[in-house]
Amino acid sequence: MPAVLGLNFHHDTSAALIADGRLYAAEEERWSGLKHHRSPGSRKATLTAPAQALAWCLEAAGISPYDIDAVWTPSMRPSPAAGWWLAAERDELAALLPTPLGERLRLISHHTAHVLSGYLLSGHDHAAGLVIDAGGSSLGSDIGAGRERITGYDLRPDRIDRLHQAMPAVLPGEAGPRRVHPSLGHLYRNLALRVIPPGDEAEGSMMALAAYGDPARHRQALRALIHLGEDGHVGIAHPWGSADTTTPLLLGSRSWTAASAATASFGERADLAAAAQETFAIAVTHVARHLKHLTGADTLVFSGGCALNSHLNGHLAADAGFDKLFVAPAPHDAGTAVGAALYAWNYQLGQPRLPVPADAAWGPVPGAHRAEAPAGYRLIRGLGDRLVPTVVRLLADHHVVGWVQGPLEFGPRALGHRSVLAHPGSSETRQRINALKQRAGYRPFAPAVLAEHAADWFVGTGDPFMNRVAVTRHCKSDRIGAVVHRDGTARLQTVAADHSALRPLLEAFYQSTGLPLLLNTSLNRKGAPILRTARQSVQAAAELGLDALAVGDTLLLADRIPLPQAAPLSAAGGR
Repeated sequence: MPAVLGLNFHHDTSAALIADGRLYAAEEERWSGLKHHRSPGSRKATLTAPAQALAWCLEAAGISPYDIDAVWTPSMRPSPAAGWWLAAERDELAALLPTPLGERLRLISHHTAHVLSGYLLSGHDHAAGLVIDAGGSSLGSDIGAGRERITGYDLRPDRIDRLHQAMPAVLPGEAGPRRVHPSLGHLYRNLALRVIPPGDEAEGSMMALAAYGDPARHRQALRALIHLGEDGHVGIAHPWGSADTTTPLLLGSRSWTAASAATASFGERADLAAAAQETFAIAVTHVARHLKHLTGADTLVFSGGCALNSHLNGHLAADAGFDKLFVAPAPHDAGTAVGAALYAWNYQLGQPRLPVPADAAWGPVPGAHRAEAPAGYRLIRGLGDRLVPTVVRLLADHHVVGWVQGPLEFGPRALGHRSVLAHPGSSETRQRINALKQRAGYRPFAPAVLAEHAADWFVGTGDPFMNRVAVTRHCKSDRIGAVVHRDGTARLQTVAADHSALRPLLEAFYQSTGLPLLLNTSLNRKGAPILRTARQSVQAAAELGLDALAVGDTLLLADRIPLPQAAPLSAAGGR
């Protein structure tokens, strides 16, 4: 039985195993309980092995470290000089693994692992590949020198051609040499930290806030920070394309720094967010158009941290001249473990490509909850076929329900396996869930919609991994106010027929209400990862104040809510 392993030791530590054609993947944060598997104040460059995620992958596949044919990991260390640093990084990482795995460990470039995590699951033979993040590795930087920032590929089943690469540069200027950065990932985060006060996730919050602002107010000033040149060139004036958030950004009478974000009004912050989102999108589209010219491909595969920008993804293909866009199921750093494993499986072992996934449910099942119910709740066990109609009735009555079913999702978004679900019809529901999860009130929620009905409600292509927005049809928007953002868009998750965890519930909800969609957000506490086990989910549901939680065929129901008539009143267990 062939088996290959991909590991990520850096930010978003993770493990991915392909054994006998099946993919197992998990993030270490789901065991440690630390978002990105990083404790507050720790350095991003700190190396840790995904020990528990790796152990689960091996156990789930029923194999030992001695059964692994190949082990690959993305390089992340910058190189002071060519040569010795490769062996040093490999040895450093190998020392963190059991001996048989460390002996087989090989390095792949960070950006190549990113792009393959999308391309090799896309189902497309020929595609242009684009990776944009804060920064990758020096390995594979064969066009120039330095760490990867923006990388373009021509991707085919028999080869991976790196065609475009942006690197830091020093250019002459009137006041002397000036440093120019190409990192759009650093630029976006740099601006987000100046706009979003501490306590909220910066990049996602700024993207949401942008819908409330007027980009014209700061358009000219932000466009002046970026030079878009020939051949897809992007240059960002120092220090705005770096990690420096202390140098003041002077716009009119206001000085913007990370420390002063909370002092600006909502409207001021929204206007800067809108200009930042617009400027960022223009720059990414500029590079993507160049890749279209270089490759002639009809499909663009997009990955890296910047590919989490769902608003950009909603119009990137059309703006750049591509027919189709495929965003990697897990475009963030954790996904590089998947890309590394796929590289070994397809290109090293020559195995056939895995099927295009319906979602990213590659992790452990939740197990059963055998403890007593928390105070204020009761457990109704053994519902079996009655579970779905019971939950549908709760949702139709505008209750907020946790939904824990089947294997854990891989990636930053719950796709119907570890979710909080609600009726999409009322904006009051959105406000309530934002309050329960302690999120900023302007942040939207995603609709999960039956794939065959998506075009009836939205204009634009949906995404099974919740990676792009679509425009809500105006004639339908008043019926689904909980999932429509200020600008009329929604971050759409299309649910195909083979999505086992969410599809039966959505179908039953549609039959009951005439609405083929539900509000879907992740089951987690503020600042913590998506929850892994049934026990964790029950504890969190009570702490968050959810109305109900379905785990397997067991329902946790608040004492104040009567059991819907869709299920007979037969409760087993209890507090």
